[in-house]
Amino acid sequence: MEIISLEGTEDTPKILLDKGNSIFEISGRSLPEDAAEFYQPIIDWIRKYGEDPLDETIFVFKLEYFNTASSKLILDTLSALEDIPGVKIHWYFYEDDEDMEEAGEEFSELIDLEFEFKPY
Repeated sequence: MEIISLEGTEDTPKILLDKGNSIFEISGRSLPEDAAEFYQPIIDWIRKYGEDPLDETIFVFKLEYFNTASSKLILDTLSALEDIPGVKIHWYFYEDDEDMEEAGEEFSELIDLEFEFKPY
């Protein structure tokens, strides 16, 4: 499977989706001009990955900030992961960032996946 590797910018998160090395991560800031256009290849990749997933998939979200448009697409990304057996979400947040912790908790209530919350 092809690897998606995008360097983060001021407005877009770093994305690394690498089945061969078991690395699945979205990190940084997410406020792309067109969130739907930015996230669609990621959601497509996850759906394709779901056809032949690893036994266990740890998907890491390490976001510092995301806007409302990104929130919807992050939910869509999590929804795509929901259909894959063996997926766990590791939701990282700065120790003093209650907003990001709460955002993860809200996603965990909407999505039927195991979440682990990891302050750093």
